[in-house]
Amino acid sequence: MRVRPSDPEKDDFEDMRGSVSVSRSGVFFQSSEPGYEVGMRLFVTMPYSQDPASMAREYLAEVVRRDVLPTGMFGIGIKILMEMGIRHSYNFGSANFR
Repeated sequence: MRVRPSDPEKDDFEDMRGSVSVSRSGVFFQSSEPGYEVGMRLFVTMPYSQDPASMAREYLAEVVRRDVLPTGMFGIGIKILMEMGIRHSYNFGSANFR
């Protein structure tokens, strides 16, 4: 999945992670990114792929848990707030459209 802050006032980052646990309303994953805070709103694209035929969905989510793990990484729990729609990965390159 691809995770990034939705608030333009926060430090921008893009985190590409796999999930550890998924439920109907949330996801738990591990990250080395220190910028996550409880209450932070995120844009989450799942499943994330750079394949142009990908039909990933984008969601608005909120961080509800941030644990410091013994490995030095963080355990991040997010709650899905709403689906924002299908995210297309089109890459038109230098094609000339008229």
